[in-house]
Amino acid sequence: MKRWRGIESTPAGWGRSVVTIGVFDGVHRGHQQIIGRAVAAAREADLPSVVVSFDPHPSEVVRPGSHPAILTDLDRRGDLVAELGVDGFCVLPFTREFSQLPPETFVHDLLVERLHAARVVVGENFRFGHRAAGDTALLSELGTRFGFTTDAVSLAGAGSTVYSSTYVRSCVDAGDVESAAEALGRPHRVSGLVVRGANRGGTQLGFPTANLHHDPHAAVPADAIYAGWLWRPMDQVRLPAAISVGTNPTFSGSGRTVEAHVLDFDGDLYGEPISLDFVTRLREQRAYDALPPLIAQIEADVADTRKALGV
Repeated sequence: MKRWRGIESTPAGWGRSVVTIGVFDGVHRGHQQIIGRAVAAAREADLPSVVVSFDPHPSEVVRPGSHPAILTDLDRRGDLVAELGVDGFCVLPFTREFSQLPPETFVHDLLVERLHAARVVVGENFRFGHRAAGDTALLSELGTRFGFTTDAVSLAGAGSTVYSSTYVRSCVDAGDVESAAEALGRPHRVSGLVVRGANRGGTQLGFPTANLHHDPHAAVPADAIYAGWLWRPMDQVRLPAAISVGTNPTFSGSGRTVEAHVLDFDGDLYGEPISLDFVTRLREQRAYDALPPLIAQIEADVADTRKALGV
């Protein structure tokens, strides 16, 4: 899959294509349905498929300070899009100037002049242009004028639940990582670098942990203990882990941390990029008045992690 940033960086000689547009944060099952429709249409027409996304999140530009928690960073988003069979991933810098483009200019400059859209596939709630003035009806009308067809895809969900990035964020924020995984089609992931912490896990408790330094805008689950997987991209290995999110209440901590005890692991992860996949919530955070009951609880958490992950 080809990746480029900025519409002006579209590969030279790019011909007709099938385009889908959206932030696609999370690339959840609703997004997968839209992107899958675009990929299928492109293959049927023997054309390349292109996903257009934005960076930063549009809400941060339109309403500064309102940046939503990010479910997937751009690299992860691109990887997930590639897994769906997309041929091109174009990231548009979302600026104040870009946000003020009239819908007609947005369509002409982006879809017609640069990507030569033969078909545009979007969700039925898609909005575009200054003040979100454009909708799927206008997109279809402009497509008739400029020579492309429009496919508005119904939103995916289960029962009364519609899968959306907002819904997934609410699940993650509540610590309901199982519901988040159902909507995503995979466990929710938080990535970053392993940094040195207070080192209590290894010296006082007998359960060393990898402390994760993540993007400040990353969607981090609610304070709790979780069973999950630690992914080491350096060697493509997935390791079972008991994950703690919180302020270490037993030690009167104030800063919120994300740390993972990797089961049956005797190594050094400091400085490594890793990812944590949250599979299930085991329990709430608790404060203990002494180390022995805390250690006993951690032993139980490890046993529960093994059971939850089947290891």
